[in-house]
Amino acid sequence: MRLTFLGAAGEVTGSCTLVETGDSRFLVDCGMFQGGPEARQKNQRALDFGFDVRQIDFVLLTHAHIDHSGLLPRLTMLGYKGPIYATPASIALLEVLLPDSAHIQEKEAEWQLRHRRRRGKNERGIPAPLYSVAQALATLSQLRSVRYGVELVPADGVRVRFHDAGHILGSAWLEVNLGGEGRPRRLIFSGDLGMSDRPVLCDPEKVVPTADVLLIESTYGNRLHRSLPETEEEIIGAIERTRAASGNLIIPAFAVGRTQEMLYTLADLVRRKRLSPLKVYVDSPMANSATRITLDHQELLDPETRELIAWQQAHPAQMKVEFVADVEASKALNEVRHGAVIISASGMCEAGRIKYHLRENLPRSECSVLITGFQAAGTLGRRLVDGARLVHIFSQAVPVRARIYTVGGLSAHADQAALLNWLHGFHKAPGRTFVVHGEPGASAAFKRAIEEQLGWSAVHLPLPGESVSL
Repeated sequence: MRLTFLGAAGEVTGSCTLVETGDSRFLVDCGMFQGGPEARQKNQRALDFGFDVRQIDFVLLTHAHIDHSGLLPRLTMLGYKGPIYATPASIALLEVLLPDSAHIQEKEAEWQLRHRRRRGKNERGIPAPLYSVAQALATLSQLRSVRYGVELVPADGVRVRFHDAGHILGSAWLEVNLGGEGRPRRLIFSGDLGMSDRPVLCDPEKVVPTADVLLIESTYGNRLHRSLPETEEEIIGAIERTRAASGNLIIPAFAVGRTQEMLYTLADLVRRKRLSPLKVYVDSPMANSATRITLDHQELLDPETRELIAWQQAHPAQMKVEFVADVEASKALNEVRHGAVIISASGMCEAGRIKYHLRENLPRSECSVLITGFQAAGTLGRRLVDGARLVHIFSQAVPVRARIYTVGGLSAHADQAALLNWLHGFHKAPGRTFVVHGEPGASAAFKRAIEEQLGWSAVHLPLPGESVSL
């Protein structure tokens, strides 16, 4: 058996692992690299994947986030005709996310073309979209639904179970049993794991007792999240300070997961009278669709969230939520000078309507920006977190006078303690453990924590593109 780490090795995004056995070849995830110009270059370099995609038998998808799913249309464009297995909720989200990803790419290419023409430059060098909306829509026909806990046999000698990872709606960690030539092997792919005892989703399902090979994420492998009470105090402080200054609060949020968590948190604070009644605008068509999909899958939500949904429906005036759909309504928000809480995507501020809201509100000292999620290196969101006083949005210089708040307790990723607690579910150390999906410092720190706190010895940090025979 051989593993090839095609992405998310030494970085957070681009998750993709090629598994080759004597009888089958398959991918676990097929994600897009994210994080500014360097990530775009990686996506362009990854256009042919380095192997014949027609020889892949099947694809297993841990969840719908673009850094795990965003190159699936590219894979099918190049000739992959096989099934892509995912949970029902992940499929519902992919029906929104993949066409939206293509739409963003097409609009970005159009904008760059117009920008160059205005400046009298030639059109050479503008990267083409990785795929079109039509190609993304075509990929959806290859999705196949798999429910949690139900055994899937995608090929001879391969048995797979999807387990709830508690990260976003429909997210899964994978148990893959290979029983072909030679001795049976069990591989565990953590995907992205969520935090236990957090709102909205159920806790991650406990891991199986043994494994021959483990791939474990390490996004926050070097840190601990703030507690929920501390996080709530930070959010309350940001809202009250901004209200007192007569400004707007802008919240960049991933459309899937983080937006719904923010709505839960704000509604819960209002219900408990920790905050006065709020008017919240959700300005993201994708977030609007993701929220609808979440409400359609309430069986995946924890009891506290289902209770809060019922309260919100019974008390709509306590927290008025307006889902902004069309472009004109979004532009009209620029005329709102104070009192608005605007949640918009993308979460790393690299695309979408959030860029317009930041352009309008960052120069205003009475406004605030609440950063609630991971910001990859090279992104606009990361520059704001790192204290930049001047940023460029749509090629315009924008001074940063608004106050920047960074809240860590709402992360959809498990922190170091939660990851280690999940690994304690193994009765003995896996034969080989690979630490993936983390920036180099985070992954190295988590490797040391595994070795020191769990006593495991065969723990490795794979390099991008590295192949390992097992």
